[in-house]
Amino acid sequence: MKTTTREKITFKKWDLAEILDTKEDIAACLEVALSEGNTQFLFETLGVLARSKGMTQIAKELGVTREGLYKSLSIDGSPSFYTVVKLFDVFGLRIKLEPKSA
Repeated sequence: MKTTTREKITFKKWDLAEILDTKEDIAACLEVALSEGNTQFLFETLGVLARSKGMTQIAKELGVTREGLYKSLSIDGSPSFYTVVKLFDVFGLRIKLEPKSA
C-alpha cells in the first residue's frame, strides 16, 4: 500500500497595510472610505494607512502617543479633525472639496 505525505498549508491573515506603497494607493483607499459616508469606517481606514507608513513614526509626526493614535483610529475611535487633516498631510495628500452634482 502506497502512503502519501500531505503538505501542511498555513494561511496568513491578509493585511491591506502590507501592500500600500504609493500616495496613489493611499488616495484610492481614502476615496473609497470617504465615499462610504461612515466615519467609523474612515477612521479605521486611516488606522490601516497609518500602519502602512509606520504607526510609531506617524504618532511622532503628529505629536501623540502611538497607543493614543491606535485608539483614535480604531473602529470605535474619534480622532480630532486636526488629527485627520494632519494625517492627510503626512500621507502627502491634500483635501479638495467639490460641489455635489445634482
